[in-house]
Amino acid sequence: MKILILLLSVLFAAEIVTAQTIEYPKARKTDHTDEYFGTVVADPYRWMEDLNSAELKDWIQKENEITFSYLDKIPFRDKIRQRLTEIWNYPKYSAPFKVGEYYFFYMNNGLQNQSALYCRKGIDGVPELFLDPNTFSDNGTVALSTVSGSYDGKYLVYGVSKAGSDWNEFFVMDIASKTKLDDHLKWIKFSGVSWHDDGFYYNRYDAPEKGMELSAKNQSPKIYYHKIGTGQSSDVLFYEDKENPDMSFGVWVTRDGKYMYLSKSRKGFNGNELYFKDLRKMSRNFTPIAVGFDIDYGVVGNEGDYIYLNTNKAAPKNKIVRYDVSSGEISDLIPESQYVLANASISQSKILVQYMKDVTDRIYTYDLNGNLLKEHELPSLGSVSGFSADSDESEIYFTFTSFLYPATVMRFDIVNGETSVYKKSEIRFDSDKYETKQIFYESKDGTRIPMFIVHKKGLVLDGNNPTLLYGYGGFNASMKPSFNASNIILLENGGVYALANIRGGGEYGEEWHQAGTKLNKQNVFDDFIAAAEYLINNKYTSPEKLAVEGGSNGGLLVGAVINQRPELFRVAFPAVGVMDMLRFQKFTIGWGWTTDYGSSDDKEGFENLIKYSPYHNLKEGLNYPATLITTSDHDDRVVPSHSFKYAARLQELYKGNNPVIIRVETNAGHGSGRPTRMIIEQQTDKWSFMFYNMGVTPY
Repeated sequence: MKILILLLSVLFAAEIVTAQTIEYPKARKTDHTDEYFGTVVADPYRWMEDLNSAELKDWIQKENEITFSYLDKIPFRDKIRQRLTEIWNYPKYSAPFKVGEYYFFYMNNGLQNQSALYCRKGIDGVPELFLDPNTFSDNGTVALSTVSGSYDGKYLVYGVSKAGSDWNEFFVMDIASKTKLDDHLKWIKFSGVSWHDDGFYYNRYDAPEKGMELSAKNQSPKIYYHKIGTGQSSDVLFYEDKENPDMSFGVWVTRDGKYMYLSKSRKGFNGNELYFKDLRKMSRNFTPIAVGFDIDYGVVGNEGDYIYLNTNKAAPKNKIVRYDVSSGEISDLIPESQYVLANASISQSKILVQYMKDVTDRIYTYDLNGNLLKEHELPSLGSVSGFSADSDESEIYFTFTSFLYPATVMRFDIVNGETSVYKKSEIRFDSDKYETKQIFYESKDGTRIPMFIVHKKGLVLDGNNPTLLYGYGGFNASMKPSFNASNIILLENGGVYALANIRGGGEYGEEWHQAGTKLNKQNVFDDFIAAAEYLINNKYTSPEKLAVEGGSNGGLLVGAVINQRPELFRVAFPAVGVMDMLRFQKFTIGWGWTTDYGSSDDKEGFENLIKYSPYHNLKEGLNYPATLITTSDHDDRVVPSHSFKYAARLQELYKGNNPVIIRVETNAGHGSGRPTRMIIEQQTDKWSFMFYNMGVTPY
């Protein structure tokens, strides 16, 4: 019987390779070329950068028809959808946050498209629905993007994002009466809310040219002050820099009203300048705390005549310093340690500090002289979110999670230094059946790289386990353990989930980040390839059972590694990826990514980028893995033209039997604000595509 089953599985695997012969839509090629420093580079699908093109829309429609026709033929797709829906259907809660006498929190009853905002008077009060974004649209594609309560507890600003766009509109609610005011602000991007007096500061851009809302370069941001109860036309311009359109700014006022801070960032630099103004002195000018853009400075808080800062100056893993307002002197307070100092805040004359040790979090409190008071217990090794306090809070609520530990809301009593569980997850998942390992492997240059591996207990290491390897590797972002209900589909079917903490991220501080940027970017790809080799060599899986996934900068990662080592992977999922490395800076906020990538606008940058740009390094004669490219029509972070051009060229050049399809989501953006129904459908298609092309029949 075992031999028969093995024979049938081999025959099935052979069938899926050749069963679906796909005739891709013919994408028009042009002879468009660009010259970079004497090198002529072809860009035959440049016309796909016009998102308003009727020809492009027709191509997208035909591609989607082919994609969904392929997916519809997968026999177990409905089973996966049904099981994933069952898994997803449990209540989800955010950590509460305080505004005046009210506590706000998000809740989703299970399958609601968007989580609703609730409030209660006092932490033990009766919860009442405050805002339900599910009523904002019929299809769930309008989301709450941000909320911020005024310091006096009277008002709540909420941001709305439509179809996943980074563009926000701000509205104002009177909290006590739950009344929506007439305030309506538009053309807001990458902005928080900073309350002061009877209004707030926010960032906005000039309205883009009609038809270019989703692709126009976002330059020359401006800071405005909005007074509650007035129209946006009455807002006062507070700050701009006409001479430097590629600068970005942030301004905020301390809760006690003593100081205003101004932070400036500059294209191509990782650091920021920081200024402050003493509002008690009615000064019109800002005083510099740190000038220059090579070092990071973040405000931790203020007490007495001191401002406390988090910085990586001469401390790649960060440290806390103290700025003396009267003398202008900066002195070290909590020195750099062997762990990464990820976050800090001040309340009750204590410094709340979050460290990261080998990609898992620890939380501590210190006194204002930098003396350690206590390390606070967490449920297990995992990730903390929201461990931060305002200066007048005596308790806070934060979230703890890990791969096998669903998001749990924790309470922290700042005065007594005690942690406790406030709200446990209600998901029906037996985590005791599974285990997580953290291993370390060597990359090409000998660098030691951590990787998490999650699977059923008792997994047989025979090289036959369906495995998904995920990575990101960029922009100082740390890929920490977190619970993803979708991964249960993989784990229940004997699969392995692996997360490689490759260079370019922030897992080990700024040196780790810089080791994966600009001229060092190949390190990121080498680290990821070495992760795949480790999984194969140690029999967790084989090239026939290994899938690779990444989104955004991670989509670039997937595109690069399947160009360089296609034989390692059976399936690839490049999602919303940066695929044209010569033109990313031409659209929306792409110019800001030159800090990590460099730019084709200079010779050194071009010569480096052309070596690995996924779009430009596609080749005939390579046996690419089965590839499902995903993007969205309203993605104004990484414009979908990246994926369109990449898909058209890959379909043109690849002559093998593996499917190379693109799934274009409508009324969706880069990822945030996506409704539940859309997430379930996309994850269903991902697992179906993966299992089908591996010859695995789930359930």
